[in-house]
Amino acid sequence: MRKFSLLDHQLIPKHEIMSEDELKSVLKKYSIDKEKLPKIKIVDPVIQEIGAQTGDVVRISRNSQTAGEAFYYRLVIA
Repeated sequence: MRKFSLLDHQLIPKHEIMSEDELKSVLKKYSIDKEKLPKIKIVDPVIQEIGAQTGDVVRISRNSQTAGEAFYYRLVIA
């Protein structure tokens, strides 16, 4: 039986776990602490599918009519 991947659906934006180096760069760019980022729960189906753990930061890439591609960052919490 083939499992359906949420990430294959056209309405689900791309989610990826950020590396420590990428995260440091983003936090420095926006002068923000990791804990101040918007949160996303570990029980979120997409977070479970990509294998993110509590404390990881996920970059969400969405298409935008004005910006082309917009990035959103979420801290994974329990």
